[in-house]
Amino acid sequence: MLTRHHDPILAIATALGRASVGIVRVSGKDLRPLLKAWFGHSLEARHAHYLPFNDAQGGPIDHGLALYFPAPHSFTGEDVLELQAHGGPVVLQLLLARCLELASSGDEQGQVLLPGLRLAQAGEFSERAFLNDKIDLVQAEAIADLIDASTEAAARSAVRSLAGDFSREVDQLRDGLVRLRLLVEATLDFPEEEIDFLRKSDAQGQLDGLHAALSKVLGAARQGALLRDGIRVVIAGQPNAGKSSLLNALAGAELAIVTPIAGTTRDKVQETIQIEGVPVHVIDTAGLREGAGEVEAIGIARAWDAVLQADAVVFLHDLTRATVPQYQADDARIATTLGHKLAATVPVIDVWNKCDAQAPDPQVPGLYLSAKTGQGLDCLRQRLLEIAGWQAGAEGISMARQRHVQALSQVSAHLYLAHAHLRAQAQALDLLAEELRLAQNALNEITGAFSSDDLLGVIFSSFCIGK
Repeated sequence: MLTRHHDPILAIATALGRASVGIVRVSGKDLRPLLKAWFGHSLEARHAHYLPFNDAQGGPIDHGLALYFPAPHSFTGEDVLELQAHGGPVVLQLLLARCLELASSGDEQGQVLLPGLRLAQAGEFSERAFLNDKIDLVQAEAIADLIDASTEAAARSAVRSLAGDFSREVDQLRDGLVRLRLLVEATLDFPEEEIDFLRKSDAQGQLDGLHAALSKVLGAARQGALLRDGIRVVIAGQPNAGKSSLLNALAGAELAIVTPIAGTTRDKVQETIQIEGVPVHVIDTAGLREGAGEVEAIGIARAWDAVLQADAVVFLHDLTRATVPQYQADDARIATTLGHKLAATVPVIDVWNKCDAQAPDPQVPGLYLSAKTGQGLDCLRQRLLEIAGWQAGAEGISMARQRHVQALSQVSAHLYLAHAHLRAQAQALDLLAEELRLAQNALNEITGAFSSDDLLGVIFSSFCIGK
């Protein structure tokens, strides 16, 4: 992307398939020639006009609404035309073709009406808005996050980011960094002066304040990233421990087949649930055992693959078989394998199921629940939130991404080194200035004040076509 961002672009802005309404969107530097050629006159700005969308022979492709948003008062900052027609795929494709046909035709002087009009790439309308300073990079990402939100809390957080709440927090941090950098640069530029710029301006206090503010923003960003991405939880254990029943109980729906026959689950079954607004991607897997048949063995292999990709593992035990020697030995074998396969940072939660049929043993650690009656499910939900790092009452947070968290963590590391150099005073002022510069660059990457073309390409290519 970014190579042809001056070309006029068009795309279908609504989802593929049949619908009552479909939208075709055009954006370019000057769309007035296109409007005149199609409708015979220009359109009043920001007013809905009901009219026919005629083909080259003058027959109507459809009747609908046309809205014209002249630059710079539009989403992209360019002239924007939106055509709202019936949402049949054929109708919308005909409107696209007619736009391209008109754009390549000539006016009375033989000039092409709209040279270079082409189909938009994924996310190119939002990219235009970013390039024309209508939104920053965080707000652009929030558009995609709002569309992809899987919970109400995630959607509300994305709206706050789209409104600029997170960007303002980043800008405040950057302003504080700039003020501190000016003090350090003044000290470096005028070393012969007796005035101690850093001491008199309380540079240490300013740096401490920046670090405190950064910690608050970083903590909120981690919560925002959690709302966006959620956590991946795999339910593992022996056959007939109740893994499918637990998935169904957490989801509140009969998603997985439950029978007393061992090995019923042959493949992964996944469902996303929400706990206090946090998306939790729960994966039910095949029972882990030795000596399984060929098909079941494939399911077990996939179960271990899912375990390796998990953020947390629920190791489900059958309380009614807890004292059976062979069952104990198989559980111990699975626990050992989990210990070998999983990174130390991936928690394993020991959960004992069927406490409705067997009394819990207070000597055996773990969570006790009944997937059948729902007893103890709330304790498991809260444990999953603790593992995810969710803080109760964390309302009003903005949506964030892992790249934002990583950038803020880099800022924190640079400020930590800046503290050390500030304490060294004159012997390390150059190093102090460099750490502050690097910290500011990391902040700039969040909002796009400083971003590589590669980063922009990755971000916008994940968007919808027409957005």
